[in-house]
Amino acid sequence: MVQTDVAGNAGRSSAGVWIFRILLVAAAAFMVYAWLTPWWSAKVAVIPGDNHMVMHPWGVDAVAQVRANTDTSQFDMPFFFAPLMWLYFAASMVFLAASLVVTRRIKIGPINLPLAVVLIGLVGISFMIAVGSAYGIGTLRASWAGANFVGKSTLIEPQSEAKIKMVSKLEIGYWLSLASGGVLTFLALIRGLLVRTPKA
Repeated sequence: MVQTDVAGNAGRSSAGVWIFRILLVAAAAFMVYAWLTPWWSAKVAVIPGDNHMVMHPWGVDAVAQVRANTDTSQFDMPFFFAPLMWLYFAASMVFLAASLVVTRRIKIGPINLPLAVVLIGLVGISFMIAVGSAYGIGTLRASWAGANFVGKSTLIEPQSEAKIKMVSKLEIGYWLSLASGGVLTFLALIRGLLVRTPKA
C-alpha cells in the first residue's frame, strides 16, 4: 500500500512537471511573438500609406520621408540601445530554458525559493517593466517634439514651418508584451503547485 502511494505521488509529480514545462514553453513562445510584433505606430497625414513610424522593443523605424524632414534625435535611441535590448531578450530566453531543468534553490533573506522560480519571475517582471518604460520614454520624447505619444498631434516641419498632422497609437504588440510578462510572473507564482518533490 505504501509503495502504491509513493508510485502515485511520483506519477502526479511527474505529470505536474510536464504540464508546467508545456505552459512555460507556450509562455516563452508568446513572449517571442510579442517581442517581434510592433508596439507603437504613427501615421503622418501628408505621406501616403500607413505606419510611417513603428516602434519595436529595440527602437523606432521611420520611413525615408520622416527621417529627411524631422530631427531624428527625437526618436532615435543611442547606438548601444538595440544591441542591449537584443542581449536582454537572449538572456531572457536562456533564463527560461534554464528554468526547465535547474533544480537548485536560492535563499533571498529568510525566503528559500527554487532558482527556477527566481529566473522565471525575473523575466516576467523585467519584461513588464520594459513595456512600461517604453511608454514612459515614448511619452517623454514625443513631448520634446511637441507631439502626443498616443493620439493626434500637429507638428511644425522645420524647413517650411508647415503644420503637419500625425496620429499615433499603441499597437497590439504592446498589450501582448504586457500580458506576456504577466503570464510569466503568474507561472513563477504557481510553479510550486505543479512541480513538487514526491514524498516517500
